[in-house]
Amino acid sequence: MHKPRIAITIGDPAGVGPEVVVGAWSDPRIHRACTPLAIGHPAWLREAVQMLGLPHRVVEIGHPDEARPGSELIPCLPVGDDQVLGVQRAKVDSRGGQAAFDALERAAELALSGEVDAITTAPLNKAALHAAGHKVPGHTELLASFCGVEDVAMMLYLPPSDVIRGAAGLGVVHVTLHTALREVSDMLTTDRIRKTIRLADGVMHKLLSNHGKPRVGVCAFNPHAGEQGLFGHEEQQVIAPAVEAARADGIDVVGPAAADTLMPAAAQGEFDVVVAMYHDQGHIALKLLDMHHAVNTTLGLPIIRTSVAHGTAFDLAWQGKAETSGMVSAIQVAAGLAAQSSGLPLTPFAAS
Repeated sequence: MHKPRIAITIGDPAGVGPEVVVGAWSDPRIHRACTPLAIGHPAWLREAVQMLGLPHRVVEIGHPDEARPGSELIPCLPVGDDQVLGVQRAKVDSRGGQAAFDALERAAELALSGEVDAITTAPLNKAALHAAGHKVPGHTELLASFCGVEDVAMMLYLPPSDVIRGAAGLGVVHVTLHTALREVSDMLTTDRIRKTIRLADGVMHKLLSNHGKPRVGVCAFNPHAGEQGLFGHEEQQVIAPAVEAARADGIDVVGPAAADTLMPAAAQGEFDVVVAMYHDQGHIALKLLDMHHAVNTTLGLPIIRTSVAHGTAFDLAWQGKAETSGMVSAIQVAAGLAAQSSGLPLTPFAAS
C-alpha cells in the first residue's frame, strides 16, 4: 500500500530541531505510517546523529522520489548554503533563521506541487527569523503567504490516549494567535469566529473519519462568560451570533461557555474540538493535559502541515536532552491526514 511521503524540515539548527528529527527517525511508528524525508543542511543532521549515537546514515537526495522507506537512512533534500554551518548552537543567529525559512519555503513548494503529501516542521526561532529580515510572527503566517491564503488558523491537537477520551483525540483551534492580549478584543468579530468554527469542524471531520459528527465547543472571552454583560459584552455581541450562525450551517456547536468549564468537559470526551479566543486560553489547557504529545496543525492551507508544539529550546539544545515524542506525534498526524485526503484508511495513532 502507498504510504504518504512526508517532508520534515529541521528548523533552526541552533535549536533542538535536528536532534528531534533524527531521534524520531529511530521510532518505528513513523515508518509504519509514512515515507519520511528531511529538508535542511545535511551536516546538522549528521552532527545530531553523532551526538546521539544513533545508527542512521544521512544521505543527500535531489528529489523526494529518491526517498525510500526504512529507518537506516535519513534521506535529506539540501537547501541553503554552507553559511549555516557557522551558526552557534543555542544562540539567536540570523543564519539559523534564514536556514529555517529556506527549508520551510522548499517544503511548501513540494507540497503545493504534490511531490510530497504533507509537511512536518521542527521549530524556528522568531528572533532569528526577524534578524534574517523576515518580519512575520512564525510558521503559520509564513505558510499562509507561501500558499497565497488569508483565512488560516492553528489547531493544537492531542491524539487519543488514556488522558484524552475522545474517539479522535482533542483539538483546540484559536481565533487569534500571535497577538498581544490587549488587542484580542478588537480582533474578535462574528465573521472571524464563524470561519474558525468551520475550520475546526472541517479538520475534525477528517480525524473522526467514521466516528460520527464533530462536537464543537466555543470558549467565552471574559471570566464567567461575561456574566450577562457584567464583565464584558463580547459573548453577547460577537461570539454568540457566530455560534448561532455556525449552528445554522449544520455544525454541532455549543457556546460561548467559560473555558474553565469547557476544557475539563472536552478532556472527558464531551467535545472533539474547542475554539479558543486567544493563544494561552487554548495552549495552557491542552499542554497541561499532555505537553509532550501535543501537535500543531495549520488549518485553511491547501496543503497539510503539522509541527511540534514546542520551540527551539535553546536551554536544552545540543545536550542530548530533547524530547522526541512530539515530533513522532506530529509526523503521525501528518501521515494520517495525508492518508485520509488520499482516500486511504486513517492510520491509527499508536502510543508505542
